[in-house]
Amino acid sequence: MKAIALTKYLPIEDPNALMDMELEKPSPSGHDLLVAITAVAVNPVDTKVRAPKDQVEATPKVLGWDASGVVEAVGPEVTLFKAGDEVYYAGDITRPGTNAEFQLVDERIVGSKPKSLDFAQAAAFPLTAITAYEAFFERLGIDVDGANSGETLLIIGGAGGVGSIGIQLAKIAGLNVIATASRPESSKWVTDLGADHVINHYEPLRPQIESLGMKFIDHIALFNNTDTHWDAVVDLIRPQGKIVSIVENKNPLKQDVMKLKAATFVWEFMYTRSMYQTPDMIQQHHLLNRVARWIDEGRVRTTTGEVLTPINAANLRSAHKTLENGRTIGKIVLEGWE
Repeated sequence: MKAIALTKYLPIEDPNALMDMELEKPSPSGHDLLVAITAVAVNPVDTKVRAPKDQVEATPKVLGWDASGVVEAVGPEVTLFKAGDEVYYAGDITRPGTNAEFQLVDERIVGSKPKSLDFAQAAAFPLTAITAYEAFFERLGIDVDGANSGETLLIIGGAGGVGSIGIQLAKIAGLNVIATASRPESSKWVTDLGADHVINHYEPLRPQIESLGMKFIDHIALFNNTDTHWDAVVDLIRPQGKIVSIVENKNPLKQDVMKLKAATFVWEFMYTRSMYQTPDMIQQHHLLNRVARWIDEGRVRTTTGEVLTPINAANLRSAHKTLENGRTIGKIVLEGWE
């Protein structure tokens, strides 16, 4: 089968950073689906895993954690899908990734593809939808059915992949959403997605929040640079409020003000369930199906920013380079094999 893989961890400008290869087609067992992949999306995790380091892989390593496609075969323990089903999913970071013609993935972290979307549009959703859904409705404890309606949510990094879907999920829950963006085009993007207010994360946050008539924020999501924004969000979170982050910190995060406020800080990592085979890992199947229903009902719109054709090493290196520049709006998708 065709695949894009690496053996060395190199700068993205190096043509050997990601290479076109022919690899053996896998066979499903247990709860696995064998999926014929039609489209893939690229995320910051792809660039972080691929980042240069002194390590050499004995066998080619396939990256990628967002895909849509068609089930070709199933393992003997599969009960949720059958051959011919159209699916979308974000995969498992401990297993070979989506950048291949065929992939094995556990059925419990796979959802049925939204019927109203093509494969490219569907591939943009899984990782970011799972991340935002878990961050808001599980880590922060916001009620998805609206019990927290009217409360405020600040999303740092509103125009990125997770922020783009996060704004929409937060509006479904009835929240008052403040999203950060720094450019006219990204400000328009988050406003079009439903953000109630837009502020600039390159300028002091408190004056901008106070200009909106607010002193504290009920919930805060750090979807961009935890270190840079930590002091500001600790200042803004309400007493007994919660902050969630998906971006690892490089420096210690001061906790003194968090203690005085009896505030909570929690991490979101969407691979935890599959990595540890948690008893509730099937929740990702359920939440992807729920998001698919919202999409088909017109309550959630596509977050696709750019589509590259075909799926090959050159286009994938281009997508990685764009992500590393940190100025993407929405998701970058690759579709179709040569």
